[in-house]
Amino acid sequence: MKSRYDNSMNQIKKGAMISYLAIGVSLLSGLLYTPWMVKQIGVNDYGLYTLATSLISIFLIDFGISEAVSRFISKYNAEGNQQKVNDFLGLIYKLYFFIDLLIFLLLIIMYFFIPVIYSELTPEEIDKFKVIYMITSAFSIISLPFITLNGILTSYEKFKTLKLSDLVHKLIVLTLMVIALMLGYKLYALVLVNVFAGLLIIVIKLFYIHNTLPIKVNIKFWETKLLKEVFGFSIWSTVSTFANRFIFSIIPSILGAVSGSSQIAIFGVASTLESYAYIISGAVNGMFLPKVSKILTNKNDGKDVLPLMIKVGRIQYSIIGLIFIGFTVVGKEFIYLWMGKDFDLAYYCALLMMLPGVFRVPQQIASITIIAMNKVRIQAFIYVIVAILNILFSSILSQYFGALGAAISICLVYFIRLIIMNIIYYKVLHINIFSFIKACYIDMAPPMLITLIVGIIINHFTAYSLWIFLIKGTFIVVLYIILLWKMSLNHYEKSLIKNI
Repeated sequence: MKSRYDNSMNQIKKGAMISYLAIGVSLLSGLLYTPWMVKQIGVNDYGLYTLATSLISIFLIDFGISEAVSRFISKYNAEGNQQKVNDFLGLIYKLYFFIDLLIFLLLIIMYFFIPVIYSELTPEEIDKFKVIYMITSAFSIISLPFITLNGILTSYEKFKTLKLSDLVHKLIVLTLMVIALMLGYKLYALVLVNVFAGLLIIVIKLFYIHNTLPIKVNIKFWETKLLKEVFGFSIWSTVSTFANRFIFSIIPSILGAVSGSSQIAIFGVASTLESYAYIISGAVNGMFLPKVSKILTNKNDGKDVLPLMIKVGRIQYSIIGLIFIGFTVVGKEFIYLWMGKDFDLAYYCALLMMLPGVFRVPQQIASITIIAMNKVRIQAFIYVIVAILNILFSSILSQYFGALGAAISICLVYFIRLIIMNIIYYKVLHINIFSFIKACYIDMAPPMLITLIVGIIINHFTAYSLWIFLIKGTFIVVLYIILLWKMSLNHYEKSLIKNI
C-alpha cells in the first residue's frame, strides 16, 4: 500500500515538474513569439485568430463525458475492478458518435449566421474568419472523442505522460508556427499548425494507452442502468463545463458585435496573461481526483478532504499571490515592453480578471470533491446563473468601455460565484471552509500585503525602463519569498522547497 502511495505521489511530483516546464515554454514563447506574431499577421488578424479559437472552444466540449471518464474510472480503480473500466469505456465511445453528429450540425448552422452575428467585422474579415472557422470546426469534430484520453491517463495516475504530451504539443506548435511565419505564411498557416499538432498528440496518447495500460475496450457492452448513471452525471457536468467556459469564450463574440476586432485583440492579450497566472498556480489541478476518490471511498462526506485541501491550497495561494502582486507592481511596464503602447488597456483588464483567481485557485481540491461526490448538479446551477449574469453585465459594459467593461464583468461574476460555492462547500460537502480560510488566506496574507505595499511605494518613485523593470521585478520576488519563509511557511512547506 505504501509503495502504491509513494508511486502516486511520485507521479504527481513528476507531473507538476513537467507542467511547470511546459508553462515556462509557454511564457517564453508568449514573451518572445506573440509580439512578433502580431506584427507579422497584424492586430486585426490576431483578433480574428482569437475569435475563431474562442468560438470553437464553446462547441469543443464533450458533454461532461471527459469528467465522467475521470470520475468513474478513478472509482473503479479504487475498487480494483478493471472489467468495469473496460465496459464503461465501451459505452462511452458509443455515445460519442451521437455527440459528434450533433455538434457537426450545430457548426454548419452557425456558419451561415457568421455575417449576422459579427456585424462589426469588415467584409474582408468575415471572409477570412469563415475559412479559419471551417478548419477549426473540422478539427473539433475529429478530435472530440479523444478528449477522454486525458481522463484515462489521469485515472491511472499517468501524470508524467499526460503533462509530457502537453509539453511536446506546445513545442511542436511553437516550432512550426515560427517556421510558417518565417516562410511568409500568415493567418491560415497558424490555424493549420494547431490542427496538425493536436492530431499528432492524439496519436501519441493512443499509442501509449494501447501499449501500457490494461484497457481492453468492450465495444459490445450496453447497460441501461450505467448509461442513466453516466448521463445523470455528465449532463450536469456538461452544463457546468459549458457555463464555466462560456464566461471567457463568449466575450470575443460580444466584443465583435459591439466593439470591433481591436478590442478583441486587447482582450485576447489580457485573457492570455490571466490564463498564465491560472495555469502556473494550478499546475497540479486535476491530478488529485484519484486521491480524493480514495479518500471518499464508501463515504458521503467531504470533511476528510480538508487536510489535503489546506495542504495544496496554501501552496497554490502562495504562488498565485506572488503572480498577482508581481503583475500589479510591474505588469504595466511588462505589457508596454512586451506588446507596445497599443495594449496599455490590457494591464487593467488582466488585473481585474486575475483578482478572483487569488481566492479561487487555492480551492481546487474542493472543486474536485464536487466531482468525486457527484454533486455537479448543484455546481451546474450556480455556473449557469453566473454565466447569464456575465452575458448581461459584459453586453452592457462592453458597449461603453470595450475590453475593460468585459473584464469588469468577469471580475464581478467570479466573485459572486466564489461566495456561493463557499456556501456549497460548507453546507453540502461539509468542508469546514472557515478553517480553510484561516489556515490559507489569513495565515498566508501578511507577506503578500507587505510586498504589495512596498511595490506600490517603489512604483511611485520609478519610471519606465527595461533595467528598472528587471530590478524591480527581481526585488519584489526576493522580498516576497523572504517574507513568506519567515512569516507564513510551515515545516512541511519549507521541506518541499529544501528538497527541490
